[in-house]
Amino acid sequence: MEKLKQNLSFGGILNAKDIGMLLGFFKETMLKPNEHFHTIQTVAKEVAFVEEGILRVYSVDDQGNEITKFFVREGQFAVALDSYYPLQPSDCAYQAVKETVIYTIQKKELDRLHTEIPNLFIFLKSIAENQLLNIIKDNDFLNFGDAKTKYLEFMERYPSLALQVPQQHIASYLKITPQSLSRIRKEI
Repeated sequence: MEKLKQNLSFGGILNAKDIGMLLGFFKETMLKPNEHFHTIQTVAKEVAFVEEGILRVYSVDDQGNEITKFFVREGQFAVALDSYYPLQPSDCAYQAVKETVIYTIQKKELDRLHTEIPNLFIFLKSIAENQLLNIIKDNDFLNFGDAKTKYLEFMERYPSLALQVPQQHIASYLKITPQSLSRIRKEI
């Protein structure tokens, strides 16, 4: 819970009393590999914080193929933004890549706490903005270069992910086939 506490302190938006109050509402959950925190076509009713492990965010295309959109790493918050605010079913799933420890807090609790913690709205807005910026930054290199260039950039940016995430998920994220990724890995 230490990483969560540090993240709640981010930017000095919340004071120690507010952080202590919030921590009391988070519940620890252990996800096994391939277990979901959030599934497709459900409404997101909670926010998660990844204390340990990795979540893979994916959608399913018209042919039924899982397409990895991005990864949520240790020390990051996870929420299906397309669902959480409008209360609409999400087209994304959040799945543990490996054994993952998350802390979750229910939307109804956060909504209720807005009156008790004046800066909570500002903090939640900063989390949402940070998540969107991370997605943009994480995905910006995917639009340029060939498959080998993308893989090398992925390895440089996220060396720990490259060692922990199954090859088929990395290939999906890079928008290449697992066979192409295997060939590239043999070349380098």
